[in-house]
Amino acid sequence: MWQSSPPGSIYDYIRVASFSIGPDGLIEQWSRRAAGLFGVPADKAVGMDPVEAFMPAELRRDGHRRVGEILDGKEWTGLVPFRIPGGDPVHGLAEIYVMPSETGTGERAALCIVVDVRALRHIETDLAASQAIFGQSPFGFVLFGTDLTVIRANQRFATVFGGQAADHRGRTVDDYLSRPEADRLTATLERVLETGASVTDLQLVGTAPGDSDNRQWSMNLYRVHSGSGRPIGIAGLATDVTRRHIAAREAASARRNLALLNEASARIGNSLDLETTARELLDVAVPGFCDLASVDLYQGLLTGDDAPPGSWDSLRQESVGGSAELRRVALASAVSDALPATAAPDTAGPPALGAVHRFSYNSPCAIALRTGQVEDVPGDGRGFVQSTLAVPMVAHDTVVGLVQFSRTKGSEPFGERDRALATELAARAAVCIDNARLYRREHERALILQRSLLPPGDPVAAGLDIACRYLPGNTATEVGGDWFDVIELPGHRTALVVGDVMGRGLRAAVAMGELRTAVRTLALLDLEPAEVLSALDEVARGLGTPGGTSSSDGFGGGAQWPSRAAHKSREADLSEVYLATCVYAVYDPVTRRCTFANAGHLPPAVVEPGEPAMLLDVPPGMPLGVGGEPFEEVEVELKEGALLALYTDGLVESRDHPLDEGLDALRGALVEPERPLEDVCDHVLTTLDTRHGEDDIALLMARIQGLPADAVGDWRLPREPRSVGRARELARGRLIAWGLEELVDTTELLVSELVTNALRYGEGEIRLRLLRDRTLVCEVWDAGLVQPRRRRARDTDEGGRGLQLVGLLSVAWGSRRTPRGKTVWFELALPDGEPAAERTVEQLLSMF
Repeated sequence: MWQSSPPGSIYDYIRVASFSIGPDGLIEQWSRRAAGLFGVPADKAVGMDPVEAFMPAELRRDGHRRVGEILDGKEWTGLVPFRIPGGDPVHGLAEIYVMPSETGTGERAALCIVVDVRALRHIETDLAASQAIFGQSPFGFVLFGTDLTVIRANQRFATVFGGQAADHRGRTVDDYLSRPEADRLTATLERVLETGASVTDLQLVGTAPGDSDNRQWSMNLYRVHSGSGRPIGIAGLATDVTRRHIAAREAASARRNLALLNEASARIGNSLDLETTARELLDVAVPGFCDLASVDLYQGLLTGDDAPPGSWDSLRQESVGGSAELRRVALASAVSDALPATAAPDTAGPPALGAVHRFSYNSPCAIALRTGQVEDVPGDGRGFVQSTLAVPMVAHDTVVGLVQFSRTKGSEPFGERDRALATELAARAAVCIDNARLYRREHERALILQRSLLPPGDPVAAGLDIACRYLPGNTATEVGGDWFDVIELPGHRTALVVGDVMGRGLRAAVAMGELRTAVRTLALLDLEPAEVLSALDEVARGLGTPGGTSSSDGFGGGAQWPSRAAHKSREADLSEVYLATCVYAVYDPVTRRCTFANAGHLPPAVVEPGEPAMLLDVPPGMPLGVGGEPFEEVEVELKEGALLALYTDGLVESRDHPLDEGLDALRGALVEPERPLEDVCDHVLTTLDTRHGEDDIALLMARIQGLPADAVGDWRLPREPRSVGRARELARGRLIAWGLEELVDTTELLVSELVTNALRYGEGEIRLRLLRDRTLVCEVWDAGLVQPRRRRARDTDEGGRGLQLVGLLSVAWGSRRTPRGKTVWFELALPDGEPAAERTVEQLLSMF
């Protein structure tokens, strides 16, 4: 079949031309390619002598000889320089093939085929370069035909996929890639062939022959055209980027790990709760690091043992029966229904949340706990979990528990980087858990200390109905220094105290205990409220002074200069300054008068029957520990049935509620004071926002119930000897009226002793008072300032045994100063129907 040569064929590139020479040696025929090659049209070239026309002068002689030989029937091939008429002397170099021929009449002629040597050399160079690039390329080079079969592949491509380069001719992409990848590459080849748009960095995944590992290739595709622009195939350049992908994955993993550690630093340890910290660890790890995770903490650590079972010594001493008891405190799963909600104790399944369990001695988890090293745990047997790391949680050479990280089928197994990250995550959480353990221990001890210093049960006082509440801050806050106290004073009086040490923690609780003890000690001295606070201020300043002294010169009250060590200690203790607020009130049930003194505390609240609640105007004074300012007293007479409330700032102040709003809310909550006092307390705590957990709350409420008039005997006696007998008669008559005949003899004896001492050592008018409440109290008042002092009389002394009798026969006795003298008192227990105990011989003899 005849067909024309398409444009852009090889002949166009090598520029083949032809012409013929007649018997006379002149040009007879001149082809169009010859005209293009030599630049001479046919009408000029025909009839010309080719030697004279195109060859340099120095070659013409030899040229004529060659033409003669050709016309004689000899073939010739050679390189001939040629020039174009009118052009340069030598224009080019032609390779001429001369073949003898004959005319129709039998004459000798010649046919000449001419090739431009320059074009031929260009083609050879291009072919050599193409071969070098194609054959010597370090990348896989493949040429697909228009039917998407391989036309040619280089040796690098064959090295990857086996055989020689020629063996791949005629193959398709299905011979190299899996079905999904082959379909994707085929679609891409069709699109490139159709549109001519090149594709760069096409990512393909496959396996080389004899290799089970997946490899990554990056392929660039572009359409190849002929000289005329006709598409003849698609060239593909493939590069193995497996290492690059591995490096990228490792870099991404490193970035992920750093981000995970950064997130762990921000999210783990935000609370001082063991279980919460464990859950925070799993919130970070799942699903960012693993699919499943659990945290087991030692049971001893959770129960507050001082020596947790995770210490190295205890770990070495564990029996072969297994690990110490652990409790599963946290579970997390990124896969639905991956972990059971419950697990029976006798099953081999994972422990349920909150379950107490042990790991068998030879299990990887127990080994990890004993050695402190990460252990690999086999799969779960269901084929669900493919990789698990058992990571001990170590803090300060103490193993506090175990965390297990698991990855399911389909996830990448744990590598060395993952082991290091798991260890770091567990270590960070362990430190936070250990801190939480230490905090919990300190917090519990502080609470125990704080509660041990508060009055046990419901305090009882004469003429008062008392209810109290103490709410510690929640587990997220530190222990505070709030306290309250109810102290019985002589004469059936009662001291009500509420205070608050500024600050939190164990030190504040200890300072509160010291101040409370000091208040009780000062109260027993029966000082006025302002004097009590002044002395307490000195105690508070001593708490914050080096060496525990409150002297103004800082030298501990001595005249010596302090040592260098003492000076350094003083500088180190400058921050240990204890400030406290306190309100101290003394209530007398006979007069229903209450005397208040305030040291920077919130004002007491009072509700009288039929009246709205009000805050008493008690001068606040300076907080304890500041010093330098005297305290003032305010005496208030309270009506029968009135309600008195003392409280700390935690009840009325928070971040969300200013103090004024809290005080208004407190006044609004003190309604219906006639309700049972316990109900009033509960109503106040329920109405106010007391669950913010920012501070401790102390609330002390008292309902005024003065002593009945018939429970008080009060007489004034002249300063004369017969007043002793008169005092005995008055006491006897009142006791008989009260039905206390059993106490008549003892009371007469003791009253006689006290009145006699008042006549002998006192001054002014004498006052006798009997008070009956839960006990019987007898008071003898006079204007003398000399306090009685008990002493042991010698055998030869005629007196000095009166106070000895008072101390022996009474439950308690003492004396106190009054604004106009002193009061000596004794207290007797009311008879309970049981016969009085017989006194021993020693007790009887000691009276004489």
